Parts: sequence; C-alpha cells; structure tokens
Amino acid sequence: MVLPAVHRRPGQLMNHPFPPLGWGKQTATEFDELFERMNHFLEAVGAEPTTGAWSPLADMHETDDSYVVEAELPGIEREDIDVEISDRELRISGEYKEREREGVLRHSTRRVGHFALQALLPAGVKADEVTASLSDGVLTVTVPKAQAAKAHHVEITQA
Repeated sequence: MVLPAVHRRPGQLMNHPFPPLGWGKQTATEFDELFERMNHFLEAVGAEPTTGAWSPLADMHETDDSYVVEAELPGIEREDIDVEISDRELRISGEYKEREREGVLRHSTRRVGHFALQALLPAGVKADEVTASLSDGVLTVTVPKAQAAKAHHVEITQA
C-alpha cells in the first residue's frame, strides 16, 4: 500500500491555497486556533521546564498494583534530586554538578546542569504513598495504584 506524501508548509492556513471546498476565512481561523491550542498542549506535556534543562533516560512500566519509573541518574547525589507528584503528574528534577578537575579537559560528553523529567500517570494513583530509592545510579519511583471498585453481583429483590 502506498501512502500519499505529506508536504508541510509553515505559516498560517490562509497563506496557503485551498481546494475548492468553499472554505472561508472563518473555517481557516478556527483551524488556526485549534492548531495553536494543540501546540500549547503539546508544549505543556513534553516541553522542558527550564532553559538548558535536559531529561534523563527513563523507563516506565506498570505492575498489578503500581506504576514504576526508573530514571538513570549516575553520579548524582540523593540530596540533588527532587521527586514531586501532583494530581497525575510525576516530576523528577535536580542538578548534576560538574566536578572540579585538574588539568585541561580535552573531551566531555557528560551532561551537567539542571535536569527534569515529567511523566503523566493514568488516573487513580495514591499520591501520598509514593516511594523513591536511588541505587547504583538508577532512581526508582513507585506510584501505587488506587484500588478501583471491584465488580460484584447485586441481588434483585421484589418490591
């Protein structure tokens, strides 16, 4: 199956030719507003919170009773890491401080400075029972699931 090629053009919708579908300025304005709102939403979900911040490598998996986030933070001290949870958003942030070295640094690929990782969790978590541990450079954050109401049989009585 061959898919059509998509050509993206920057700019406002009204700057591009429209097919003869009777689209007017009002429809184009509505699409522009929709695209702008979607861009704001996507920036809020995935944007880095501060300029120059980097995001550590991380995995998130689900078990029967919790969500587990494992973030790679080698060489970072426990005191330099902050874990916050509000509503459904888990935020891991902190700073990797550059070590003082003797001599002239010839090559470096390590990231330094502020880092931040944001994860949007599904509804129904126990925010007050979150645990975090740092071992061998891996931060493990466990967010317990809230117990959903279990289905049960309801007996029908005669009125």
